[in-house]
Order: sequence, then C-alpha cells, then structure tokens
Amino acid sequence: MATVVSTINLKGGVGKTTTTVAVAEILAAEHQLKVLVIDLDPQTNATTMLIGEDRWQKLNNAGNTLAQLFKDALDPESRQFDLRKSLQKGVSNVAAVQTLSLLPSSIDLIDVQDRLYSMPAGRFYSDNPIDILRRAVKPVLDEFDFVLVDCPPNLGIITLNGLRISQGYIIPTIPDILSTYGIPQIVRRVRDFSETISESIEPLGIVVTKYQGNSSVHANTLRNLRQGKDAPVFKTMIPQSNQMAAAAEYKPLSTLRQKWGYQGQYEAYQKLSAEILQRVSA
Repeated sequence: MATVVSTINLKGGVGKTTTTVAVAEILAAEHQLKVLVIDLDPQTNATTMLIGEDRWQKLNNAGNTLAQLFKDALDPESRQFDLRKSLQKGVSNVAAVQTLSLLPSSIDLIDVQDRLYSMPAGRFYSDNPIDILRRAVKPVLDEFDFVLVDCPPNLGIITLNGLRISQGYIIPTIPDILSTYGIPQIVRRVRDFSETISESIEPLGIVVTKYQGNSSVHANTLRNLRQGKDAPVFKTMIPQSNQMAAAAEYKPLSTLRQKWGYQGQYEAYQKLSAEILQRVSA
C-alpha cells in the first residue's frame, strides 16, 4: 500500500507547497520511489511548479482537475471527472525526475469548497463530503509507493478529504509567531478527526522553513517549538534563500541541485526527505 502524507499549515507563505514538491521530487529521483502529488490547494502552486501554467490551463479548460471531482459531488447526475485523464504522469521540469505523478488542482476549488456541506447524501446515504477524494483515487493509490497531499491553508472539507486518505501529516512553518500560532489547533483538530473516523493520522513533525540563523525571533520560536508537546520537530531546517522563489519557475533543468540551490538548500531537502522516510517507517 502507498504511504500517504499530507502537508498542512493554516498560514500561507510558509513554504508548504515548496516543501511538498521538493520532497516529492527527491523521493522519486533519489529513492527510486513511485510518487504521487495530490494538489488540493486552490492556489495551484504545486501544479504549476510540476507541469507549468500552459499545461495546467489546458487541463483546467477540459475539466481534468480535482475541481471537477468535487463539482461532480454537488451534481451526481452529471459526473464528468475522469481519473485517468486527470492523472499526469512523468511530471517535473527536472530531467532526473522520472517517476513522479500529479493530480492537479484548480482555482475553481475556491467556489466549490463552501458548497460541499450541502452535497446530496446519495443512495442509502452512502455519499459523505469527506470521502470524495478517497473513493475517487482508491483505484490508483496502490500504483504508488508514496503520496504527498498538498492541503489548502484551512481545516475545511477539502483538507479533511486529504487527511482522510493519510496515515500522517507534516506541518511546514516559518519559526515566527504568526506562522506557528495555528499549530496547536491543527494537531487538536486532526486528532479529533482521526478519532471520529477511527483511523490513525499521526503528526510526523514540524518542518522549520525559511530559517534565518541571525534572527533572535527564529531562534526563540524554534526553541519553543522543540520544547512544546504539540508535535515533534524535524532536525533538518530549510534555510531562507532566494533560490526557493526561483524554484517555482517552470523551466527545463537537468538536476535537482540546479532547481533547489547550491548553497545547502538542496542538501537540506535531501536530509528532510530521509527523515520523513525514517519517521514513516517508525
């Protein structure tokens, strides 16, 4: 069975999507794993990082994104989502990445999410708004070794769909007050959700991103995170770097080091990926 891990934070701009994509690419290229990224974030950043805006636009116009899946849940008589057409194989702008796939997102998810509470219950009341994704991807999950779900920055129904198929989750965060404020809420909410559905969803850890070693705020917040009891903190920290912003551009590259940086950023993601695999195994 595939290992499924969600990435989540209630605060935007903390490196959640960048972490998801970097780890996915390294797991595929360097650990020889078949990896799937499920992009549930309406900002579609993971999608455009992996296939570019032009290819995403064509898929979006054809209804071959996860937005169509959730639209179908609101109108069961007009099911149009095609899993095989939506599933993009061989994604990434890095030539060294060969076994990475994607289920793309769409900005249309913004309009869909708030209406999912009123979706029809279906025959024998079998349709549940938190089960939409699980039922759709079940036929292909076992084709992959590792699945990373990029969740939107909230704890709404679409995020719960991602958590519903996950065995664990990670919380990327900048070590400052605003970025870490919602972590206790995330851990409590996921714990309650896990107990409600009687499925284990473990907090694998907090990933410190955009770390600045000369910042007293970052140092103090990091110390508090490590002393806290909400979730363990990964040893590996991702440093602040302009290269991270450049990595979002979709252009052909030969190696992962070219994409993620030569000043220790690439090595940091290597170590983080290894740590994630260790925690999943444990």
